[in-house]
Amino acid sequence: MTLAKNRPNAALIGDISKFDGKKIREYARLDDDEEVDIMHGGPPCQAFSTAGARRAFDDARGNIFLQFLKIAKELRPRYLVIENVRGLLSTPFPLAPGGKPIKGGALKKVLDELDQMNYSTSFNLYNSANFGAAQIRERVIIIAKREGAAAPFLTPTHSDEEKWGLKPWVTFDEATAHLEGTEHDHLQFPERRLQYFRMLKEGQYWTSLPSDVQAAAMGKAYGLTGGRTGFYRRIAGNRPSPTLVTSPIMPATDLCHPRELRPLSAQEYKAVQGFPETWWIAGSTREKYRQIGNAVPVKLAEAIGRTLINDMTGNDFESSKWDSFPYSRYRLTSSRSWKYPG
Repeated sequence: MTLAKNRPNAALIGDISKFDGKKIREYARLDDDEEVDIMHGGPPCQAFSTAGARRAFDDARGNIFLQFLKIAKELRPRYLVIENVRGLLSTPFPLAPGGKPIKGGALKKVLDELDQMNYSTSFNLYNSANFGAAQIRERVIIIAKREGAAAPFLTPTHSDEEKWGLKPWVTFDEATAHLEGTEHDHLQFPERRLQYFRMLKEGQYWTSLPSDVQAAAMGKAYGLTGGRTGFYRRIAGNRPSPTLVTSPIMPATDLCHPRELRPLSAQEYKAVQGFPETWWIAGSTREKYRQIGNAVPVKLAEAIGRTLINDMTGNDFESSKWDSFPYSRYRLTSSRSWKYPG
């Protein structure tokens, strides 16, 4: 409903598992011999997320990924753009029937499929903050190109390091400044948890609670390993927001306002993702969180579009200048450095 309201002329088709290339051409009003320039999408990521069971293509949602590739094979676009979570880089999957799942096997299968379709492929793990989004959200972007050399990496516009000569990262406070004095729609933390948020200041999380209440606040999670930085997290207003999740009140991924005693609002979600103020979001507050949290940041999408246009027109925009740019905080995450361990 949200897309239909904001883009009434869009040809919406719903579940792609019920469609093939021919039917999609009909919806797009394309003749059989008419070329498709770009096909882009974000097949469901839950089957590859490190927060889930990671069943890859044995998961119904993972199979939609294969259906997406099947349709691409039928449409033969000049460029195929795929967005997914970081977990795609390491999700285990067997490459032979009955074989043992191998770390990185899911991505290897995708790359093999694209190779068989005669596409050259480049990919990287991109931090959205490096492209002007007020959010540290890292996503794998795969660009498959039907003809010629592989497409270059996206060109960054922002950085938290002055040496690159780019604009500084956009902060949460900067992105939401226009919302001051406006009404906010938000859920609320239960009182049992609010008592601990009251003890925290901007940029703090559970480790800043008094030591004698940490165990009670964390419950069973207290004995777990890892940083657990999402528990009782008040975000910092002078930094980009952490990744927007589908609900800001989930205990392991709290998104509490820097200074107010509440979760981020739906309006703040929309601003952090970069949607225009006029963009209408359907549903309840809970449903708005889910839709916005699942979206790709607008500024990251713009960077993808610029890269495709530059490549189409033969303008590489000095892409080699950014060969050593730290696109994300992780290593071995690009088509130049990722190594399939099998």
